[in-house]
Order: sequence, then structure tokens, then C-alpha cells
Amino acid sequence: MATIAGSAAGTSTVTSYIENAAGGVAGGRTGVTAIVTGILLLVALFIAPVVGAVQAFATAPALILVGSLMASHAKEIDREDPLVAPPAFLAITTILPTFSIANGLAFGFCCYTLLRILRGEFRKVGWLVYVLTALFIARFFYLGG
Repeated sequence: MATIAGSAAGTSTVTSYIENAAGGVAGGRTGVTAIVTGILLLVALFIAPVVGAVQAFATAPALILVGSLMASHAKEIDREDPLVAPPAFLAITTILPTFSIANGLAFGFCCYTLLRILRGEFRKVGWLVYVLTALFIARFFYLGG
């Protein structure tokens, strides 16, 4: 439901999954965290205009902290596996210049599929992965990257 509502509002559909996963990892598995988050988002609707007056440079320290916390998990990437390391690197490095987690994940996803095909392991990739890869590529061509 969050993905559908977010899509209708123009947000990235990938972020609702990532935020959900982050909440589960942090210990919020009962659903109470989702309720509290929803209530806080409703409150944020009224506070957003006031917070919007804060200059972007004032939020930079928080974004740097979040980025460093996210980057701390990069050590878990299997750098020895040629099917894992390049897509992970591509996903991480394309998030910054595109300003989009969704674009980074899409680039990494397409790279993974391409590497499987180039290694002759195209049968190890499910049909849905091919469909999603084709949709990502079509999206990039349609939106111009």
C-alpha cells in the first residue's frame, strides 16, 4: 500500500522497501513502529512548510551521518565474487551523481543481469529478473538516464 500511495504521490517506490527493511533491522517488527511513523508523517505535513524554510546546508550534516551509516555496510559485500562486486559498486557509485537510490539500484540490477548473460549463466536468471531489467533499461531510455 505504501508503494502504491508513494507512486501516486510521485516518490520512488524503492524507498518504501528500503525504509521498511531498515525499520525491521532496527528492531521494529511488531507494527507499532509503522503506526508511530505514520502518525509522525501526518504531523510532518503541517510542520513541513516551516522546516522547508531551513536552508539546505543546514541539513547536510544529517545527510552525511546517514550516508556514513549506510556506507558502513559496504564491508559486507563479497568483493571476490565477480557477479556481486561490480553491480554493488555500480549501485553505490551511481546513487550520488543521480541523487536517487532508485537509479543506483536499477543500475546495479541491470549490471548483475548483464554479467550473468555475459558469463553464459542466463538460465540461472529468472524470467522476472529479465522483465525488470528490460523495464529499467526502457525507463532509462525514456527518461534520458
